[in-house]
Amino acid sequence: MTCVIIDYGSGNLHSALKSFERASNESGLNKSITLSNNPDDIAKADHIVLPGVGAYADCLSGLEAIDGLKDALEEAVIEKGRPFFGICVGMQLMSTEGHEYKISKGLNWIPGLVEAIEPNDKHLKIPHMGWNTLSVRPFSCPPATGADTHPVLKDIKTGEDGLHAYFVHSYHFIPDNPAHILATTEYGGEITAMVARDNMIGTQFHPEKSQTLGLKLISNFLGWKP
Repeated sequence: MTCVIIDYGSGNLHSALKSFERASNESGLNKSITLSNNPDDIAKADHIVLPGVGAYADCLSGLEAIDGLKDALEEAVIEKGRPFFGICVGMQLMSTEGHEYKISKGLNWIPGLVEAIEPNDKHLKIPHMGWNTLSVRPFSCPPATGADTHPVLKDIKTGEDGLHAYFVHSYHFIPDNPAHILATTEYGGEITAMVARDNMIGTQFHPEKSQTLGLKLISNFLGWKP
């Protein structure tokens, strides 16, 4: 059983690898965690993770620059329904378009746009950087799970008194369908913190830097069988 973290020149790969390895071992799943940009490895993976740090267009270009990688992702995630986890810009790339400096066409797995954060309070600095709690929405997007929230959030305390997640970003994902928003956070207005659709999830925050919340979230993802 293998989880592949995609190495395409963007992301906190070392810390992501260590966090996923720790979560796998501590949860007793003992899943093999590997870094790879080989389309064959992605085709064989049980779980797939796409990290991302930096500008939307740069991350997209890095993904497209590796021969066969984007097609392998499309086949594994969309056609075969393998569990997928997009982190930060990796989540944003699931959108239709990114509007960071220019218009860039995303993967269009969850229709919507990535736009600059514009807080209602002009004293708030951009980028949004720091620790925030999560406000979770009922998971109403098909297929129905029979639970009131998503399986990757099982046993994670959220809300005002909940665990904190670490954010650092200047742009945020605005899905066309509000049902694809799994959790939000507050920063001069509501900001998408998590998205979900079918076999895909994404976090704007960095689970590999989010301590207790992040490790539990990763463990839940590694054991998720949508």
